[in-house]
Amino acid sequence: MRCLVVLIGLIATPVFADDWPQWLGARRDGGTSEKIAPWKEALKVLWRQPVGEAYSSPVVSNGRVFVHTRVKDKDEEEVVCYDAKDGKQLWRDSYPRAVYRSAVGTGPRATPTVSGKRLYTFGITGVLSCYAVEDGKRLWQVDAYKKLDANLPTFGVCCSPLVVGDLVIVSVGGKGKCVVAFDTASGEVRWQTLDDGASSSSPILFNGVKREGALPDVVFMTPLRLIGLDPLDGTMRWEFPIVFQPAGTSPTPMILGDQIIASTISTGAVGIKFNLGDDEKVTTKELWRDKQLSAYFSSGVAVGKSRALLITNVLDPIPNATLRCVDPSSGKEIWKKSGIGYFHAGLIRMGDGRLLILDDSGTLKLVEGESSEYRELSKAKICRGTLINPAFANGHLYARDDRELVCVPLVP
Repeated sequence: MRCLVVLIGLIATPVFADDWPQWLGARRDGGTSEKIAPWKEALKVLWRQPVGEAYSSPVVSNGRVFVHTRVKDKDEEEVVCYDAKDGKQLWRDSYPRAVYRSAVGTGPRATPTVSGKRLYTFGITGVLSCYAVEDGKRLWQVDAYKKLDANLPTFGVCCSPLVVGDLVIVSVGGKGKCVVAFDTASGEVRWQTLDDGASSSSPILFNGVKREGALPDVVFMTPLRLIGLDPLDGTMRWEFPIVFQPAGTSPTPMILGDQIIASTISTGAVGIKFNLGDDEKVTTKELWRDKQLSAYFSSGVAVGKSRALLITNVLDPIPNATLRCVDPSSGKEIWKKSGIGYFHAGLIRMGDGRLLILDDSGTLKLVEGESSEYRELSKAKICRGTLINPAFANGHLYARDDRELVCVPLVP
């Protein structure tokens, strides 16, 4: 009965087809069903709003845009809601946090999640908050690291919350608390599991292993391995070793059917296939591994079943980000475009397989995703330099840099 209740909650959670309600969009795969045509004239900003410091992406749900930032010159964070049509501020809430200092930014890094009528945020020092979407009322808040007596990782919190039914699931890190599920209604801990350090990646739901009557796997990439957990109780369903030493955020794993592609800056990329045996045990098989496909923190996207687009990085002697199109079954390179950015580029897969790419100079490009070579259709400068993934909803791109949030119409 419990499984049925959670499954109903998972399916019944409202997701508007053209919204971008969480990290990497509605399905956490960097994709949208919307399509846009190449633009021939300079793009215009519809509205703009000043924002505080953060690496957290904007999210869009039911005509509202939400951002999570640091309050300038204070050890505080704030959540702000804007009207998606005109940028008018609808509500704002701020709260104190622990002191956090870093040479690479002190604002939130985890992207908020909207599920139904609630918004969940996870601050850089581990403050997990739940808000009413309509009026910004703070429904509950918990300092996860204080509550669980855990040590905050040096890179801060990078894991964007994943909501499954009546659970909001995040990575905290430490003995018995690598992954923790909180009750969406109260903020109380429902389960916690594993001894791995904090994940510097964000979790996804994986339904590639077909089990009758079972929920999808919750997939985390920890500093030691890729893991699949039962969302009901945190039981481990499978694991695959990927050992690395994180110094910051890591790309979100990519799903292609019954396969996952994961990458880190130190180990490169690996393609993993999953099978369910007659004994209901899951086995993993390494299809390929390529150390040259090393990704710093930019997450890739799948285009159809025969294209995987990855942002790979070289940090020395000069930083360089390369867009690589590979065959997901073999890892074989189909084409590449060097210099797509210095450190980062945010990818959005459109409904026709084309790609929107926002590079770290603030230039937006429209690129063919299923061609045999890199083909750029349009480009335009839309904001200052940025290392933050944009959001796309209802024909509009929402991007932010270190000063502003901008809304750019791409569909007439």
